[in-house]
Amino acid sequence: MATASKAAVSFFKRSLALSPPRGGGRGSGRCSHGAPGSSLGSGGSLVRLQAASPSRPRFLSEAPPAAKPSPPPSPSPPALFFLQDSLSHSLRLCYKYLNQTSRSFAAVIQALDGELRHAVCIFYLVLRALDTVEDDMTINLETKVPMLHNFHSYLYQPDWRFMESNEKDKQVLEDFPTISLEFRNLAKVYRDVIADICHKMGLGMAEFLEKKVESEKEWDKYCHYVAGLVGIGLSQLFSASKLEDPIVGQDTELANSMGLFLQKTNIIRDYYEDQLVGREFWPREVWSKYAKKVSDLAKPENIDKAVQCMNELITNALHHVPDVLTYLSRLKNQSVFNFCAIPQVMAIATLAACYNNQQVFRGVVKIRKGQAVTLMMDATNIQAVKAIMYQYVEEIYQKIPSTDPSSSRTQQIVASVRSMSLPGGELVSRTHYSPIYLSCVMLLVALSWQYLSTVSQAAEEFVHTGEN
Repeated sequence: MATASKAAVSFFKRSLALSPPRGGGRGSGRCSHGAPGSSLGSGGSLVRLQAASPSRPRFLSEAPPAAKPSPPPSPSPPALFFLQDSLSHSLRLCYKYLNQTSRSFAAVIQALDGELRHAVCIFYLVLRALDTVEDDMTINLETKVPMLHNFHSYLYQPDWRFMESNEKDKQVLEDFPTISLEFRNLAKVYRDVIADICHKMGLGMAEFLEKKVESEKEWDKYCHYVAGLVGIGLSQLFSASKLEDPIVGQDTELANSMGLFLQKTNIIRDYYEDQLVGREFWPREVWSKYAKKVSDLAKPENIDKAVQCMNELITNALHHVPDVLTYLSRLKNQSVFNFCAIPQVMAIATLAACYNNQQVFRGVVKIRKGQAVTLMMDATNIQAVKAIMYQYVEEIYQKIPSTDPSSSRTQQIVASVRSMSLPGGELVSRTHYSPIYLSCVMLLVALSWQYLSTVSQAAEEFVHTGEN
């Protein structure tokens, strides 16, 4: 099994990522192919196996790829949502690295309000650096494991850097002193969160370097390390900024679910691409019911069993949706809401496209670009998100085969999501927010074509480079 990743953010990783945004992802994780909103999203894997080629957690990662229409005009460079002239030289460098390494996630980070923007930027870069160490298959285990265990301590060592990486994002390791400097310039409440999540994630990465996901419980644990921790860290940053209530950061179970939903979505969707490069993220406990080897699911003679296996995993992922809706219902700040909600609606649309779909075992299932842009425009308030969730679980419900072994469980979770959503699915405008917030939303929409084009390009590059 490939290294543990699936930065989104989600949240970051293939979250922070599914950033519209791990999802994914990969990232992003895998927010992370990012967590509340994005993975570091399908950028690198936070937790992967040493023997396999690298892949990123979806929470630190980008959103699921959208179908590619005729090429749009060449996009201009990502715009910063604040004046760069007001930043220190080192902070400007950090935003330069953010734009170089995160693709679309840079846009949603830079749309965040106030000092939270800088904290999330540094959080992203720290996890990206950690992820780059974990991804680099040229670093032997005797060197890599101690680095992962101790990476959080490097944040307080002004001169620490690593010059021997061969990864494409190696600049975040080579110029880590700039990132660690800006980390130390953050308020203590932000530093404590970032260092704690970095420590826990490094331990999780090391645990899964030579370990395959066997049980569904281990699947949850793996996804927690590569995406759930990103969601928890982001939530604690939201609360520390005072833009959100303390409960958002305190309720780690809901924050973890935000990441797991994105990460699992990307893992399910990316079966075909992962098989091409020898990665395995589906839990043995599930796939062993349907095949002797997980790779056998791709064989034409096993397609019916393969689809049943996938439907069972999608049913597992759908159990996080009630937590997602509860989490989003607590958010008050518009920029935070957009950051978190967009990857989640992209994920539910992706699962609906994958459910009972044989194409998952033959190629990449993509949502259309126009569909993705509509989701980004609509997902600006909780009632709209509930309506979107309702729409897509209904789509899944209509496709449930009566002979599917998981059909009753799928129907039950669909009923649960229905009970939390609007019965009519009508989108409601968030009119109580100020026009300036709505302007930011429209600005994000304007950037969405650039973002989606980048995601499509990234997905194509992944097939050739092994980056998820």
